[in-house]
Amino acid sequence: MPASAAAARARQASSASSALLTFGRVAAMGTVTALILIAGVWASWGTAQHVLLTKGREQGTVRVTRCGGGVCSGPYSPVSAGSQARERVVIEDSVAVAKGRTYSVVLKPGSGDAVRSGPAGILYAWVPLGGALLLASVVVAGGLRRTRVAWGMAGGGVALLTAAFFAV
Repeated sequence: MPASAAAARARQASSASSALLTFGRVAAMGTVTALILIAGVWASWGTAQHVLLTKGREQGTVRVTRCGGGVCSGPYSPVSAGSQARERVVIEDSVAVAKGRTYSVVLKPGSGDAVRSGPAGILYAWVPLGGALLLASVVVAGGLRRTRVAWGMAGGGVALLTAAFFAV
């Protein structure tokens, strides 16, 4: 009897340590996933806030005439009430901007910096979140072992990135 009691206690201790390790893995990977997603939202929000919350902001168009040094610039024509024409506003030089084209923009308050608006601007602003969804899906699949959730996150990230690619 004492030998079987010792074996039962060993199995119980092994089961408890296994449960503790599982809890630790889930907690650690859940934290990593949350941090990745928060970082994606944080990186996107810096631009997205100007595109999504346009009330009271200056809206218009910019005709890109010059690009260089990571930025493009051109004359600004207002569309919204209270907005004033400017000879030069600056917009980030990216795949979303080409010299010689005209874009709908929203001006950042208190500056001459412009952000693309409309559907293309919204999708482009959320590109960092799309990348974060793809990265977090790997953590969810491998660390949390939730493959269906991971496939959903990856699908959402791919859909966002693909839509931004075609909208821009």
